[in-house]
Amino acid sequence: MNLKEAIIKLKKEKNAVILAHYYQEPEIQDIADYVGDSLGLSQMAAETDADIIVFAGVHFMAETAKILNPKKKVVLPDLNAGCSLADSCPSDVFEHFIEAHPGHTVITYVNCSAEVKALTDIVCTSSNALKIVESIPEDEPIVFAPDRNLGKYIMKQTGREMVLWDGSCVVHEAFSLEKLLELYKKHPDALIIAHPESEAHILKTATYIGSTAGMINFVKEHPRDKFIVATEAGILHKMKQEVPEAELIPAPAQEDNTCACSECAYMKVNTLQKLYDCLLHESPEITVSKATREKALIPIQRMLDLS
Repeated sequence: MNLKEAIIKLKKEKNAVILAHYYQEPEIQDIADYVGDSLGLSQMAAETDADIIVFAGVHFMAETAKILNPKKKVVLPDLNAGCSLADSCPSDVFEHFIEAHPGHTVITYVNCSAEVKALTDIVCTSSNALKIVESIPEDEPIVFAPDRNLGKYIMKQTGREMVLWDGSCVVHEAFSLEKLLELYKKHPDALIIAHPESEAHILKTATYIGSTAGMINFVKEHPRDKFIVATEAGILHKMKQEVPEAELIPAPAQEDNTCACSECAYMKVNTLQKLYDCLLHESPEITVSKATREKALIPIQRMLDLS
């Protein structure tokens, strides 16, 4: 029995479900029961009737699953699967930031810790951030955290002024405008599509800006075109499966690496072997204190209700 077969057998025996993010390694995506973005994964975590949720993603995503479905056992293949954006917003410092802006509605991007979510009025993802912000009355001031690039993009789209926390994703800040323009000269017939966590000068080049799920849907709507894709390169695997006739080119990063693209080192620490091991031993298990969970559930549920 190979590793993939062993995982499928073990999953059935334990009534487990495997949820994977688009940025995971292709072999993990292929064995998952559901592959999606943060919003879709949150919705699946809330709805599943499995006894065990194996979350092939990063720590904040597994925490969100535990908050939404506390009676389920949630395991993560590697506890080192963190997030630079979540790390940029420590809960104790963020609490002081909120206190310095009284009377503001606090919106946090889902890429943050459970403790930060517990300080929040409503959570958003890149799929629904515009909708969430537009749901807040115009006379209510807003604090938006932790991603400043996504915040700036929303401000431009809505015309709303928001107080932004100064955080960012290293993956989406790694794109090189100079290399991107050089690449575009070689492929002038390509459409540039970008994730809104990217910096403003990258977004200015894009024909389409949207979440990972939104980018895949855009490519599906234009199946015979050529695309330069400015987000974590793991998304290309699902795009190729969904739209095999499209030509997909990863946007270049500032630093040279194995694929000349931008990859999330945190996402890539998960492996098929670690996935099997965590399912076999039901460890490492994700835990969230009752007090934090109850507070964090309110803004997450508000997001899901609006979505």
